[in-house]
Amino acid sequence: MTTQPETILVTGGTGFVGAWAIVRLLEQGYNVKTTIRSMKKANMVRDAIASQVDANDRLTFVQADLTHDDGWTEARNGVDRVLHVASPMHTADSADIETFLKPQREGDERVLRFAAAANVKHVVITSAAAAAKPADDISGDSDETVWTTPNDPVQNPYQRSKAIAEKAAWAWMENYDGDMKLSTVLPTAVFGPVLMPQNDSSQILIEQMIKGHVPGALKLNFDIVDVRDLVDLEILVMQSDKSAGQRYLAAAGSLSMREIAQTLKEHLGDHGKKIRTMTIPNWVLLVLAKFNANVAVFVGLLGRKFHYTSAKAENDLGWRPRNPHTTIVESADRMVELHLVD
Repeated sequence: MTTQPETILVTGGTGFVGAWAIVRLLEQGYNVKTTIRSMKKANMVRDAIASQVDANDRLTFVQADLTHDDGWTEARNGVDRVLHVASPMHTADSADIETFLKPQREGDERVLRFAAAANVKHVVITSAAAAAKPADDISGDSDETVWTTPNDPVQNPYQRSKAIAEKAAWAWMENYDGDMKLSTVLPTAVFGPVLMPQNDSSQILIEQMIKGHVPGALKLNFDIVDVRDLVDLEILVMQSDKSAGQRYLAAAGSLSMREIAQTLKEHLGDHGKKIRTMTIPNWVLLVLAKFNANVAVFVGLLGRKFHYTSAKAENDLGWRPRNPHTTIVESADRMVELHLVD
């Protein structure tokens, strides 16, 4: 008898992480269902996936939104496992934590509820490393045993909401009486080559640097993970029985903003001529943060002494992320290829 490949549901197929999750799963022989908010975007996603792997009839689309029940019965039917990587839309301008928390928490619980009703084996939720930030600025490493405090003054509302939403998902599982397993993966800043020009991601920083819109390098350090490595870890977690009930941080290493700028400038040649590498004093960031919410999210990184460690994922699952310098370079190369920085 021939064993049929499992079907995996990927939430948010138009997203940066979601699109790469589809690619990696198809490469490994799975059938994939993915949710999108509008079926008008199905061809765009299919074309992007086709640039990496031949999907044939192994990729199907379902219209569903994390904020409504419509479509989720169809999405869950026939599914063996779920990679829940979608995140509800949000605006950086809001200072109200409920703006971020309500759709995230309800979206996670909706996915769990419909997955449980379909006897799905395993759900892997993408949380964020922001959910594992120490209460104080410690030196050394932060791991999966750490939880961000809901009232942490250093974190912005979106970051704090990630911890609360993840805890709500674990609380839902405590009241669930069934065989479905839950794991969470907590990525740091996600960079890497985009598959679609429409994708929004944390790597807008690279785009703005190349365009010359960043006046210099702030005294900040970024913990980085490549989107392809993140997805590989999520699949490893999904495939492993020992990962049930576990959190896994996804971090490949740390680069300063100046290191990122210098790496890009040296690699890109003429395309990098607008990149500025001189150091900007901290007070400039503090002033700009008062007028720009997108800048304000970086304030919490000033003076930070700890880094996130992925030792658990590496030791338990054999995960091996690529060097963050490689990720930065390949992110920029893809932007040039897609004419996103012309």
